[in-house]
Amino acid sequence: MKYLDLPPVWLALAAAVVWASRSIVTMGTAGLQWAGIALVAAGLALMLAAVITMTRAHTTVIPHRQPHALVTQGIFARTRNPIYLGDVVLLTGLCLWWQAPLGLATVPVFAIWISAHFITAEEARLQAAFGAAFTEYTKVVRRWL
Repeated sequence: MKYLDLPPVWLALAAAVVWASRSIVTMGTAGLQWAGIALVAAGLALMLAAVITMTRAHTTVIPHRQPHALVTQGIFARTRNPIYLGDVVLLTGLCLWWQAPLGLATVPVFAIWISAHFITAEEARLQAAFGAAFTEYTKVVRRWL
């Protein structure tokens, strides 16, 4: 069951809620659809940049695994959690693309859940593994933006 407890699974569930909310209220604005597509692309780009940077550093992208390196370069110089930020941007984009204004309420709930369920544990592992280096990194780079 632990293998199902991964951020993409939670993102898919949140996206399903957004999709289902379309049946209640829709926006009906083509301009917002294009903005949504742009946000989906931006979210995917953030995630891809993070995965490439982590792969080059020979560390894991799997949340439940022990990291082998403290990655602070590339996109990680701007945000400590670019993959999760990408998830949030992508989910926001889906709300606009699918014209689901009620789905926007899912975005902060998803961000809070991801933060409490994954980020807190990941940061504890990073602190334990990298100590002062991680502490200094948290002083310079914010968790989200």
